[in-house]
Amino acid sequence: MRILVTGGAGFLGSHLCDHLIKKRHKVIVMDNLLTGDMKNIQHLFGNGNFKFVKHDVTNFIHVSGKLDAVLHFASPASPIDYLEHPIPTLKVGALGTHKALGLAKEKKAIFMLASTSEVYGDPLVNPQPESYWGNVNPVGPRGVYDEAKRFAEAMTMAYHRYHKMPVRIVRIFNTYGPRMRRHDGRAVPEFISQALANKPVTVFGKGTQTRSFCYVSDLIEGIYRLLLSNCNEPVNIGNPNEITLNHLAKQIIKLTGSRSKIVYKPLPVDDPKVRRPNIARAGKLLKWKPRVSLETGLKDTIEYFR
Repeated sequence: MRILVTGGAGFLGSHLCDHLIKKRHKVIVMDNLLTGDMKNIQHLFGNGNFKFVKHDVTNFIHVSGKLDAVLHFASPASPIDYLEHPIPTLKVGALGTHKALGLAKEKKAIFMLASTSEVYGDPLVNPQPESYWGNVNPVGPRGVYDEAKRFAEAMTMAYHRYHKMPVRIVRIFNTYGPRMRRHDGRAVPEFISQALANKPVTVFGKGTQTRSFCYVSDLIEGIYRLLLSNCNEPVNIGNPNEITLNHLAKQIIKLTGSRSKIVYKPLPVDDPKVRRPNIARAGKLLKWKPRVSLETGLKDTIEYFR
């Protein structure tokens, strides 16, 4: 296939490009580098099946020739990024999704939306199935990301129903691995960076809030299987192994051999108390489940950060 990946210079987008190239597809990356990094994809330059275009997808998108799929992964994705860039986050979720959908419609291509577990907000149901509508504060500081993705899902389904377009919606849960930025505000890179420097490991709240961490290779395999499926409904992709942030911090300190101590800071506004995917749909439709253990994935990620 010939595939456009918006946001392909980002953490997830670049790993997705690697996987697609490995599967012998032709890949065009479109990224404005607001939070993406050329270092993530520079190893692909010189590959005849790879092309990079610097462009902001909130503006009109033109790609000559045929396209078989448009994978819309462009968006700030960490709390630090979307709190620093609230309006671009909303615009890429709304205008960017609209432009990418329009391109997919023109090319008669499959459209895939990288959505997020944040559409569930601070959930009142645990684990979260795709049928859960969520508990989101639309006017809180996190609303710029949560509502951008919820709107993007609504628009994607509208194009599917009205234009009969084939669409894929992947709800991505907490993912970690090489190429994450050191200080992007997410727990794994933050804890690893602090532990390797023997600095205090910062945990928000009491550290009893839970997350479920999926290693990036597992996530990308799930996304690829979804792309090749015929499922037009949202699908959770993530690891259902739920742990507290205290547990994560202690494990990272242990695995790095760090002298760091845990320090506690006030919980950010609307920070979810629990986060765990129900992956029954992915198991049934895609025959997918995560395989990399937390310890194995953390060791690989720590090595990258060293």
